[in-house]
Amino acid sequence: QVWTNGINEASKMALLAWEKETGIELVQINGQRRYGGPPPGWAGGPPPAGTEVYIARLPQDVYENTLIPLFQSVGKLYEFRLMMTFSGLNRGFAYARYASPQDARRAIAAFHRFQVREGCAIVVCRSTQKRELVLSGLAASVSQPELEAMLQAVTEGICSVTLHAGPCQRQPKLAVLKYRSHEAAALAKKALMEGNLRLGEAGMRVDWLDPQLKKKLQHWEAEPSSSWEQGGESLAVPRPAALPLSLQNVLEHLNKLCWKHHLRTPLFITKCVQVNPNGWQRFWYQVVIPGYREPVSGFTWVSQDGQGQSEHEKAKVVAALHILRLLGESLHSQLPAF
Repeated sequence: QVWTNGINEASKMALLAWEKETGIELVQINGQRRYGGPPPGWAGGPPPAGTEVYIARLPQDVYENTLIPLFQSVGKLYEFRLMMTFSGLNRGFAYARYASPQDARRAIAAFHRFQVREGCAIVVCRSTQKRELVLSGLAASVSQPELEAMLQAVTEGICSVTLHAGPCQRQPKLAVLKYRSHEAAALAKKALMEGNLRLGEAGMRVDWLDPQLKKKLQHWEAEPSSSWEQGGESLAVPRPAALPLSLQNVLEHLNKLCWKHHLRTPLFITKCVQVNPNGWQRFWYQVVIPGYREPVSGFTWVSQDGQGQSEHEKAKVVAALHILRLLGESLHSQLPAF
């Protein structure tokens, strides 16, 4: 754990002593420090919806040794997540998930406007559990399979992707991304904001899906023609969703395109240039295509998900998608004369 001089030394030492005394294990990953999920001795599945509360306006050097006993005093905690900076300060907010909705309501009643420190009244309310993001400013040429493959490579827990065309053929597209949980969506938002996606112009951005925009998009959509399932949840989409593309499928498609236009097999170089404490890795990639006038390079963030695909393979998927889009847009102008 990295601590800075700006952190209250007494708070740091109190947290470390509390961990040692209680035997509680705190795990920090992806910009948050987690207790439980499930906690020791928990039996059965996770709690139902409506059991999580949002805690805000925390002093940045207040930690779990103060917060967990406080929020445990009104009910059984299933999970407690404190959002952290890389320096070791908290980011001013946390989430507490209880065993029952009744416990969550008691926490709100007891601790909303509670002074966790003199002059520091905290906010405690029901967690909204947003799960949908909107990715806007996508290039008009971006396809559904290309977008899905990129999202599978750089985010986790995605349930559905709906791509919406701009009003005119050349105008940017936008996509609605639905994740299995608020936590997965928040981590995806962070990854997409930090990554170099190469799927749009400089104005591409990711935000939480606004309810008014969602209503407009639902009004514009045609009736769903099919559905697909992820994790047991049936999800309607405007058209059949393509299965996630494997590295082999993407490379086969790229190789066929290159040979069709008298180019040789692309050569990939991937190098991990940054590893964050939250488990995300930043890769630099370069692709050399014999016959194409210059190498193509870029950066991307990838995560460790334990699903069989290595981080280098994920980086190659993003690089291959970058090349496919680049060739599709500029092939005729970039090819040498034969």
